[in-house]
Amino acid sequence: MSVLTGLSRAGPSNSLSQNVARFRVISQPSHLYGTRRYASGGRVTDNQSGRKSFRVERDAQGAIIQKKKEKNLGAFRPMPAAQLTHPLFESENRDTLQLPTFHPASVANMVGKAVEFPLGESDPVRIFGLPKKMLLEFRILSKPCSVVRDVTVSAIQVLENAKANPGSDTRVVLTGRSGSGKSFLLLQAVEYSIANDWIVVYVPRAVNLVNSTTPYTYDLRTQTYLQPAFAYQTLQRLLTVNSRTLAGLHTSRKLVFEKREVPIGTSLVDLIGIALKDQPSSPVILDALMTELSQQTKYPVLLAVDDFQALYSRTAYRDPHFSTIRPYHLSMPRLLLDFASGKRKFARGAVLGAVTYSDPNYPLSLELREALELPHDHPPSPYDKRSRTIAEYAKGLQALRVPEQLSIEEASALYEVWMTDKALVPTAHDEVFLSKYAESSGNPREFVWKGLLSTLET
Repeated sequence: MSVLTGLSRAGPSNSLSQNVARFRVISQPSHLYGTRRYASGGRVTDNQSGRKSFRVERDAQGAIIQKKKEKNLGAFRPMPAAQLTHPLFESENRDTLQLPTFHPASVANMVGKAVEFPLGESDPVRIFGLPKKMLLEFRILSKPCSVVRDVTVSAIQVLENAKANPGSDTRVVLTGRSGSGKSFLLLQAVEYSIANDWIVVYVPRAVNLVNSTTPYTYDLRTQTYLQPAFAYQTLQRLLTVNSRTLAGLHTSRKLVFEKREVPIGTSLVDLIGIALKDQPSSPVILDALMTELSQQTKYPVLLAVDDFQALYSRTAYRDPHFSTIRPYHLSMPRLLLDFASGKRKFARGAVLGAVTYSDPNYPLSLELREALELPHDHPPSPYDKRSRTIAEYAKGLQALRVPEQLSIEEASALYEVWMTDKALVPTAHDEVFLSKYAESSGNPREFVWKGLLSTLET
């Protein structure tokens, strides 16, 4: 007997509508109720089972839209300064470092001691900038400072010998273990040169020349990619740092550009001023300025480049066919590589670079390792691909190795700086110094960041 037959035999008291509703209830399975309620979007309670189903919102493609979790954050109001009476909050009572000033005449007598850099309005630290790690340390300390090491005296001796010789004779690259203090040594050389009336061109982050962070345009005349923004910034900073020395130098020949001519005898300050008014012409004027600096003999010139290995690595720039642009096809790296390789040289001066091992995107190239006679990461093979052009740019470079460890005297001077500047939380004892020195194996960066500054996390 069918269900419909049973319904038709019901008594006359039941109306047809009641029979149809009863038929619908009986003929539809109960498990569809929950499914339909779940898909309908409302939070409904199933009267038969007591189960609850939740609303699900879907987009036009039918995908479920995830709801954002609401975070109930209480209102934060800082405590009034009058109630911060604990000595920990008295930041204004921080002692100012009292250190001797870094001076060229007394460097040899200051080995193993901490010195501060004289930050004037046109100091290279302010104008050219600093490597990232060094900048973070100087922001923590109340004054920018460093420790004079034995290798500092060696680097200064290299500059003294290069003062009266062509720049092609002194092309030195600072090498050593990661964190050994190559960037600090390069900065000390820059400060020494500025104090001795050198013309300084300092590039603290050469990786920015090849990591595709600056705009570039193709120049059909030179068949290279120009970087006008970076050339413009370099001219600005070079003028600010060396304004006094550049004011006494003039062009030795007539310069012809696309839009104008620069007569012979024009001040180099005025030559830079042309580029500052017309940014697209900055790469050409920077090249002409470096040519004038390389020919003059009144002042020695120092070209200092940090992240030096990035100039010999693959760049992140791409041409219209999305092929990698070689570093020597970019105007700024090409300019630096010409002086580093000796193809262009200063009449008096030096080229000083510092390599970085901590950047996996721009490691030391095989050609640069072989030119500097550095150990390889893996056994070399004759099947390893080498670029003849890069090898030519690396030929003749000399390595100056920076010691991997600080001496006890140098480490104690560095420890005194951070202790006096109240950068250490625990009480300073000899045991703390010896333990941090042993933990870092005397490595300068690890002694500060993983040794002394790690006390802030404990």
